[in-house]
Amino acid sequence: MRWLGIDVGGTFTDLVLYDEDSGALSVDKVPSTPADPSAGILAGIARLNLDLETLERLAHGTTVATNTILERKGAPTAVLTTRGFRDVLEVGRGNRTILYNIKAVRPPPLVPRSRVFEIGERTLYDGTILLPLDTAELAEITVKLADAGIDAVAICFLHSYANPTNEAAARDAVTAALPGAAVSVSSEVLPEYREYERFTATMLNAYVAPRMRDYLGALETGLARRGYRGELAIMTSNGGTWPARRIMGSPVNSVLSGPAAGVIGAVSVGGDAGYCNLITCDMGGTSTDTCLIKDGGFSISSDGRIGAHPIKLPQIDINTIGAGAGSIASLEAGRAIAVGPRSAGAVPGPAAYGAGGIEPTVTDANLILGRLGSERALGGTIRLDPALAGAAIDRLAEAVGLDRQRMAEGIIAIVNAKMTASIKEISVMRGHDPRDFALFAYGGAGPLHAAAIADELGCPRVLVPPMPGNFSAFGLLVADVRHDFARTRVVATAELPFAELTGMLAEMREEGRAALAEQGFAPAQMRFEARLDMRFVGQAFELPVPVPDGAETMDEIDRAFLAAYEQRYSYAVPAPAEIVTFRLAAFGLVAKPGLPAVPSGGTAQAARIGERPVVFDGAFRATPVYERALLPAAAAIAGPAVIEEAGSTTIVPPGFSATVAPRGMLVLERRR
Repeated sequence: MRWLGIDVGGTFTDLVLYDEDSGALSVDKVPSTPADPSAGILAGIARLNLDLETLERLAHGTTVATNTILERKGAPTAVLTTRGFRDVLEVGRGNRTILYNIKAVRPPPLVPRSRVFEIGERTLYDGTILLPLDTAELAEITVKLADAGIDAVAICFLHSYANPTNEAAARDAVTAALPGAAVSVSSEVLPEYREYERFTATMLNAYVAPRMRDYLGALETGLARRGYRGELAIMTSNGGTWPARRIMGSPVNSVLSGPAAGVIGAVSVGGDAGYCNLITCDMGGTSTDTCLIKDGGFSISSDGRIGAHPIKLPQIDINTIGAGAGSIASLEAGRAIAVGPRSAGAVPGPAAYGAGGIEPTVTDANLILGRLGSERALGGTIRLDPALAGAAIDRLAEAVGLDRQRMAEGIIAIVNAKMTASIKEISVMRGHDPRDFALFAYGGAGPLHAAAIADELGCPRVLVPPMPGNFSAFGLLVADVRHDFARTRVVATAELPFAELTGMLAEMREEGRAALAEQGFAPAQMRFEARLDMRFVGQAFELPVPVPDGAETMDEIDRAFLAAYEQRYSYAVPAPAEIVTFRLAAFGLVAKPGLPAVPSGGTAQAARIGERPVVFDGAFRATPVYERALLPAAAAIAGPAVIEEAGSTTIVPPGFSATVAPRGMLVLERRR
């Protein structure tokens, strides 16, 4: 049987096919189709000449929910809320959108105030129903929603995480009155305290639900017509997978779908190669995603954002910036050059694509500097045109009085600086020394820039996995099923008996066990992780603290919190602490494809396919070009060198060497 991973990015759709019997991996890359992402997926499947009846598993990373929010193309949505709380979504936290600009204006809300309806009901913080739902008032509101053509409804009542009775009654009534609408309730989307974050997550879930429902429904239909009889699994932001039918009901959990898959792949491949401390650098066509992996694990955050909106849902702690291969270089005020966050995307793409783009991008700069070749077609169809790239670079260079080469070098230096700063945010600023980590580079453009970034950070080595241009699609195939459970209860650790803590976690464990068993997982295929959101008494925000294995007293919980606090902030003084949210993650462990061994026969010289001039340190140098697929295990290459493969190119600068590990990992290190 075979498994297929499909990751849809802003520029390309990547596919990885694994044959369980032979252990072979096949990859392909086709241009994304933003208007209908499923078209690119089905085109990629056709390119693989794949009989879907032989497919056992299909996992998909999608950006549809993300793009729907960022592009403000969601369904007409209404919000029902407790009387007196109509303006929660608009007021938010009251923070300035731009810290030092007192005139900065908030972007308009996705749901205008005219579509936020107050209703009589009230639940207290402890779950007591002070005022039952006013069903007569709700009936009047549903008539207005039907007349307005509302396609999605978010129900956000105060303290519903403590008692969802009123929300559940409202959900049932709205569903009956508007049978075609997508209805989301905050007690199901995010059953935690903090109204603004819970209301926002619920609103976003409703806003994207109709489009995700249509997209996934059409994709499942298209796959079924081509013979696929299995379940479509969707990557979630927390690094697990959910069945498509569950994502249709809670699509906001897929917002960081693609970047999460790459991190899961890095944990698996890096761990197999003996590297447990990694900083991932996934540079695609539109953005760069970075994540810190320590001791084989990554942090789960609930403080993410999508555009101007907080996403307080469990998600891998990934830092995303608008710096990709398609990022546009432009002249800003004061004759300063900026690179990104605007991107040429898949359409029209960089100027070198010859599809109508005229603004210079990072891809155009790399082509001008010789780091990218023009002989190999990207995605099998796109051939880069150096003349078009040069013309685009020249227009910007003339505006600032530079020659073509200096301008191209400047573009690369700027984008490298942005990525370096992004990595410092998740390492240095959180108490981690980059010199203790290897830089794990993937994405179509990650290996092009990785050595320069590692050199700046002091990372001792760069790891480039096999098929880096399709690596997030591979990560989809090694991701386990994951369910997250949370219960809010603000309680001081000094006042909580340890038996009560373990009892609450045990209840959530049983919920997780039941959910996994329903999906067919045996007890031996289940794994559980517990953590607590904690803070010092009097603080406003929390830190995630893993519950230590074998802990038997609350003193051990307090010590774990102090250690986590000191790691993050460099200093911690013992003081009363409290727990805010109890969390448990339940994993359903799936079989994972391994990387095939690289043949040891042959030489690096036999893999040399040519030579071209490449700019290093301000001057063109004749540089050998190698075909990665022909490099044997243990092959060593001294820089400068270019290593090409389908979907990506690795640059080995002067002073660096590259070695091929037994499973195909490229290891770049500075020569002593």
